[in-house]
Amino acid sequence: MAADKISYFVLGLGVGLGIGMLLAPQSGEETRDLLKSKAGEGTDYLKKRSEEIKDTATQYVERGKATVSRQKDQLAAAVEAGKQAYKDAVSETGS
Repeated sequence: MAADKISYFVLGLGVGLGIGMLLAPQSGEETRDLLKSKAGEGTDYLKKRSEEIKDTATQYVERGKATVSRQKDQLAAAVEAGKQAYKDAVSETGS
């Protein structure tokens, strides 16, 4: 989903640069400088988005680990309660 947005952004950037080159009223040097600037902006945008995606993925992994740990603790407590209930039931019937 995020990769689609980035792909569309890069595609739009390329198309925009191509059209800009064809219709540019500036000299060749000015156009090259503009293209370098826009390419740098695109690179910066992609770096920023990749960091955001990485941070989001890290958050999801941490939440998943916390959930698994919590469920593991709950399962261990349930097993322990079951063992204790069994011991109590056996001792009541044996007495």
